[in-house]
Amino acid sequence: MDSVLDHADAQGLIAAYGRALVTAEVRAQIEIARAAIRNGKSPGLEDLEPATLLRATRARLELLASPAQCRVINATGVILHTSLGRAPLAPTVMAAAARESAQYSLLELDRETGKRSDRDKLVNKLIERVTGAEAATVVNNNAAATMLILNTMADGREVVCSRAHMVEIGGSYRMPDVMRKAGCKLIEIGTTNKTRASDYEQAIGDNTAMLLKVHTSNYAIVGFTESATLEELVEIGQRRKVPVVYDLGAGSLVDLRPYGITREPSVPQLVASGADLVCFSGDKLLGGPQAGIIVGRKDLVAAVKKNALFRMMRCDKVTLSLLEHTLKLYLDPQRALEEVPTLQLISRSNAECARAARAITARLKKRGIAADIRESRSQIGGGSTPGDDLPTTVVEIRSLGGGLEAAAKRLRMGTPSVFCRIENDALVFDPRTVLQGQIMELVAAITAAKK
Repeated sequence: MDSVLDHADAQGLIAAYGRALVTAEVRAQIEIARAAIRNGKSPGLEDLEPATLLRATRARLELLASPAQCRVINATGVILHTSLGRAPLAPTVMAAAARESAQYSLLELDRETGKRSDRDKLVNKLIERVTGAEAATVVNNNAAATMLILNTMADGREVVCSRAHMVEIGGSYRMPDVMRKAGCKLIEIGTTNKTRASDYEQAIGDNTAMLLKVHTSNYAIVGFTESATLEELVEIGQRRKVPVVYDLGAGSLVDLRPYGITREPSVPQLVASGADLVCFSGDKLLGGPQAGIIVGRKDLVAAVKKNALFRMMRCDKVTLSLLEHTLKLYLDPQRALEEVPTLQLISRSNAECARAARAITARLKKRGIAADIRESRSQIGGGSTPGDDLPTTVVEIRSLGGGLEAAAKRLRMGTPSVFCRIENDALVFDPRTVLQGQIMELVAAITAAKK
C-alpha cells in the first residue's frame, strides 16, 4: 500500500480526490488481486505494479466523480421527455434560484414582522394572479395534489368519475388504486367511449363528496364518443351542492391552440369555467420544476392544507424558488413565450427547425459525415397532448461507423450525452428540442462519435 501511495502517479490523484478516498480505492484494487489469487487466477506481475493499480484506481475514481445525472442534448424531438428531465428550466430562473438557495433565504419568515410565516406565500399570490383562481397551494407533484384532494374531501365518501377517466400514468399510478389509498369509494359511471352529464347527475347520492373529471392527457378516445363538458358538471355541482374537481395533469397557463395543440385546456380557462378545484403539474407544460399546483375555492384549498399529509408532500426551498421565478415570467405572457424553454420549443416554427437542420447538415458534411434532411413530426411528450404533434425538419445520418445501435450508444456515452431516434435505418436528430446555443456542441458530439 505504501509503495503505491508513494508512487508519483498517486500524488495527482490524492490532490484531486483526497488521500482517504484514494487509499480506499487502492485497497479495493489490491483486494481484487488477492481474490483472484485465492480463486486460483493468479494475476501477472505487471498487474500488481503500482502504476497499473493506480490506472485502475484512476478509472474507478473518475467514474465515481462523474455526475450520474449528466447534461444531455435532447435531439429526440420529444419536448417533455420524461426520462430526460421533462421541462428544461429558463436560465434566468436557474440563476435566481441558485442565488437564493445557496444561502439563507426567507422560506418561512415574514420579512416585515420577523415572525414565522407560511412558505406558500412565496408562490400562492403569483399562482392566483396568473390563473385567476381564488386561492392556491403547491405540493411536490400532481399525483400528490390529486391524492391530497381526494383524501381531504372524500375520505370515507363517494367520488363520481367516468370510466373513460380511469387513467394509468406509469409507475403503478392508477386512478382507482389512488382513490382506494385516499379512502374514497369510486362510483364509476358511463362507458369507455361515452359518458353524459346525466350519468353524473344520476350517480349523486347522500354520500357523494365530489364529481371528478380527469384530463386524459396520455391517451385519446376517438370516433363514436361523447363526454360531459366541465361547464355541464359545474352546473350540476352548483345545483346539487357537490364540488367539481378537475385533475388536469399537464397544465398550461397559456392557450396553445395557435401552435397546433388543440386538446389541452389552459388552467385559466378551467378556473373561469367554475371548477371548484383544479390541480396540475409544474414541470410539464408550465415549464417549471416538479410540483403539484392546486387552485380554486379558498375554503377547499384551506382544507387541503390542514390535511396531515400536506406536510409530507410540501416543496423545499429550491423547488419553491424555481417555481416562483418561472411564474413571474408568466406575468407577461409574451415574455413567457420568449423565455420559458418549453414554450420556446412548442412555438418554434417548422421554418426555424428547417434552418437549424440545414445548418447542422452543412457542418457535418464539412467534417466528412454524410447527412440528409426530411420532414417529420415532433412530440410534446410528458404524458400530455396525445394525438397532437408538431411539424419539424430532422437530420438523418445513415452511417456513423459500425451499426446504428452502437453509434447511438457512443453518442449517449459522450460528453455531452446526446440522445436521438433510430428510425428508417438512420440516426434521426430533431433540432426542435436542441436548445439555443447547442448546435455546435451537437455537431462536435456527432463528429466525436464517428468510428
